[in-house]
Amino acid sequence: MALQAAAFRAGYVAIVGRPNVGKSTLLNRLVGHKISITSRKPQTTRQRVVGIQTLEHAQLLYVDTPGYQTRHAGALNRQMNRVVTQVLADADVVVWLVEAARLGAADRAVLELLPVRRPVLLAINKIDLLAARKLLLPFIDSVSKLHDFAGIVPVSAARGDGLEDLAAAIARCLPERPPLYGADEITESNERSLAAELIREKVFRLLGEELPYSCTVLIDHFAEERALRRIHATIIVDKESHKGIVVGAGGSRLKKIATQARLDMEKLFGGKVYLEVWVKARPGWSEDRRFLQRLGYG
Repeated sequence: MALQAAAFRAGYVAIVGRPNVGKSTLLNRLVGHKISITSRKPQTTRQRVVGIQTLEHAQLLYVDTPGYQTRHAGALNRQMNRVVTQVLADADVVVWLVEAARLGAADRAVLELLPVRRPVLLAINKIDLLAARKLLLPFIDSVSKLHDFAGIVPVSAARGDGLEDLAAAIARCLPERPPLYGADEITESNERSLAAELIREKVFRLLGEELPYSCTVLIDHFAEERALRRIHATIIVDKESHKGIVVGAGGSRLKKIATQARLDMEKLFGGKVYLEVWVKARPGWSEDRRFLQRLGYG
């Protein structure tokens, strides 16, 4: 009697958690490419970002989400929270990411959103930062009582520990379905969107706490000319006084932002990039619904 081949499974996997818990780092590690931007600033991710991991018997479509926001209620934050709830409603499997030995009010706010009729896996991140590994088991025991989890997997997204176990646990929960994308595809996002996100990441990373949270990036022009991508972008800040912070002395900071973003784009896109970046003040942009829609946030 011939052995029956394992059924192929595929579906969307929502990665949710409080701000700055490591969702984007986890997605990038699982996919093996930098699809979602990361920084130490909370709320770096603002949109639904999908990374695709194709295994021998499964295709996992990871959906990175903004950190669920409970402290601020502006138009941008409300839209980001809507993204979280919509992704949860559409996902086949949910991964709730928490930090090892740390569970606060922001985590519990996400807990309240977890679906009861879909598989939810608990991924406990940053296990490499625990002062003592003996703290992990009591933490797992206490958190396991909060929801009927389909599985609990300790991981370190930064180091890559436990990610094969996590992917295998997720795959077992996915519905039987043929692959939704080609085996070589890594994201649903288009290159224009990825370019904007990579520039925004460099702003957050290079300016640290000097620039308030309210900045974004608008792609003004994106064209492919044979083997070259020509991109013109504008960094939008909330105040005129912020422009000088981004530009830096003699344009040094803006040049560094553009150079680092360009190098990341060339690595991700697999070709040369010509990038020009400007800075413009647009007061109140994060409360302007039409402008948020133009940015793809609405």
